[in-house]
Amino acid sequence: MAFVTANWNPLGEAFYRKIELYEMGWNLKDGLRECLVAAAPYGGPIALLKGHNRRSPSARPQLEIYSSSGVPLASFPWKSGVVKQLGWTVSDDLLCVQEDGTVLVYDLLGGFKRHFSMGNEVSQSQVLETKIFHSPYGTGVAILTGALRFTLATNIDDIKLRRLPEVQVISIWRSSLTLAMCGWEKLSEVDTKIKSPPKQMAWCRRPKSQQPSAVVMWDGLLAVVGECKETIQYHLDDDSILVPELDGVRIISGTHHELLQEVPGACEEIFKIASMAPGALLLEAHKEYEKESQKADEYLREIKEQSLLSEAVRQCVEAAGHEHEPETQKTLLRAASFGKCFLSNFPPEQFVSMCRDLRVLNAVRDYTVGIPLTHTQFKQMTVQVLIDRLVYRKLYPLAIEVCRYLKTPEYQGVSRVLKHWACYKVQQKEESDEGIAKAVSVKLADAAGISYSEIATKAYESGRTELAIKLLEFEPRSGEQVPLLLKMKKSPLALSKAIESGDTDLGTHTFTYMFQNFVKCLPRFCKHQEQDTLKDLFNQDDDHEELGNFYVKASYKEQRLEARIALLQSAVDEYYKAKNEFSAKTTEDEMRLLRFQRKLEEEKGELLVGFSLHETMIALLSVGLHKHAEQLYKDFRVPDKRFWWLKLKALAEKEDWEELEKFAKSKKSPIGYLPFVEICIKHHNKYEAKKYVSKVTPEQKVKAHLAVGDMEGAAEAAIERRNESEISTVLARCSTTSDHLLMERLNRAKATVAKK
Repeated sequence: MAFVTANWNPLGEAFYRKIELYEMGWNLKDGLRECLVAAAPYGGPIALLKGHNRRSPSARPQLEIYSSSGVPLASFPWKSGVVKQLGWTVSDDLLCVQEDGTVLVYDLLGGFKRHFSMGNEVSQSQVLETKIFHSPYGTGVAILTGALRFTLATNIDDIKLRRLPEVQVISIWRSSLTLAMCGWEKLSEVDTKIKSPPKQMAWCRRPKSQQPSAVVMWDGLLAVVGECKETIQYHLDDDSILVPELDGVRIISGTHHELLQEVPGACEEIFKIASMAPGALLLEAHKEYEKESQKADEYLREIKEQSLLSEAVRQCVEAAGHEHEPETQKTLLRAASFGKCFLSNFPPEQFVSMCRDLRVLNAVRDYTVGIPLTHTQFKQMTVQVLIDRLVYRKLYPLAIEVCRYLKTPEYQGVSRVLKHWACYKVQQKEESDEGIAKAVSVKLADAAGISYSEIATKAYESGRTELAIKLLEFEPRSGEQVPLLLKMKKSPLALSKAIESGDTDLGTHTFTYMFQNFVKCLPRFCKHQEQDTLKDLFNQDDDHEELGNFYVKASYKEQRLEARIALLQSAVDEYYKAKNEFSAKTTEDEMRLLRFQRKLEEEKGELLVGFSLHETMIALLSVGLHKHAEQLYKDFRVPDKRFWWLKLKALAEKEDWEELEKFAKSKKSPIGYLPFVEICIKHHNKYEAKKYVSKVTPEQKVKAHLAVGDMEGAAEAAIERRNESEISTVLARCSTTSDHLLMERLNRAKATVAKK
């Protein structure tokens, strides 16, 4: 108690203190150097991405998650894109913002949950800087792109991207520090005498404080600046980060975790040197009472004379909530209890509530748990959120004890925690179904308001159907059992449960579901076993679409062409009845093609029936029936480019170079003339390829000349177009021995282009 003020430092009219929360349990060889670091508010977890600048697949960055005390929670190699920023949501989910604007979301224990994008503009421009923030709308992400534009999403659970209309600056660096609120209301200006800009800045003020202040960090130095000209400076031994909190700033380094805050008013009143506040006098009275000194009576009388005993008790209780050391808390609470003895009508609720809160806070501040909440933060976040955080960390026994100690309603407390535990338990693959079912039933036997069907659903989603069935046996309500059994395709068991329940509506629902499922499955069965029955079903339902499909499939099983065409005609009729003109027209085209193929077979002896339109055209071109191929091209409206490619390849395969030349001269090629050059080279005929080089467009000239090995022509074309990329391409293909003069000419041209 004698050293409570030893770490206090004055700044203006207030005092600031730096409290050590933990000596970190992690083992970081290089501290936080070259790590991306993000710590969640309200004493939340810490994420580290080690080696985030690595690009080699053999040396991937490592993403690690720790509690606030440095206890490891998760670790895995990072296999996705380059990460620009890490951050935490209000529900302790980790956000990883990549340079292409993709945001990946992980849970507290490193499990992947989902991802989303911040839009095409961010993806194209890349992320320059990003900020993850919390607001009344939820967790938001703000991004500054390489194009110096802002993209903002105020709630990642309901993504609505928008441009930020204006930039609100909080501070400007010019070797002195200017504190300003949004809107440029200047509060103070402090000369730090440091020319380099700080690494990080954060606001530091407690609720209801009248003095705004900021914490500014450089390499090896931390400064607290306020409205006055003075500053408080701390030496830093290691790389650190600042984590702004509701009532202070947490400082995390490779070895320690500390809290810097303005000393709360109640603590200042009691512990300030020579303080005559009621709380200070009551504390001194209690100390003297423990020494069995009569001075205790003098102090008490002085407080009573001012009618401030109630205020003294209140100050001691409030100060106890703001202290981190259990011994200091006990001393203050004993003093408050001592003062209460002399009050007849002092309400006990504040004292009792503080005792309970501190016991919970001391439990979660423990090194093994690592949630260093202050009392102010605890009251802001509520008990329910604290229980959720314990549940996310799988600290079920502690969560249950907290619920019971704070007398939380069972459906919000113990039962909710047990349900989370059971849902987690059924996903453990190493345990048997019988063992898990028994453990869950024993643990949940006396818990009220827990639905076993929800736990069984989780088991089923985890691929453990038998375990889900066993868990449903413990569900007393048939109405909760039957839907899941039907979903798991356990219809006989579902029907049995529905009948046992005596619930007529449930039985009717089960019968209806089973019948509908039977009706759905019947066509699938008939499709493979009873074709005639399938046709009758479609006729009965007037399903003309499916009847048309049935006739088309049946046509391919017919060997005789007349029977096949007859079935296709039936399909056309059904498609028109179903008002499916596309399928009807396509089937009519198939019938026309079949008749054309049969006619050619009879006239030319070529076996073509059953070929597709594409295959038929290739076959005709390969045997020289060019007129018939062109007739198909016109009749079936084959795209020009497709036909030219088909004919080009067919003639090249036959090596009919004379016909290919005629074809090239027949009209302007819709595919250009570079394909003619390339197809000739592919078939090792450079002589023919050279015929088409002159017809190639200027944009493709260089490529064409290079394809036939004409370096002079390629160089001429590249220089004429003044294209640096094309000149470089030609240079790369030149030989240093035989093309020396040509290379000099190209280099001169390249230098001329570069100057312009």
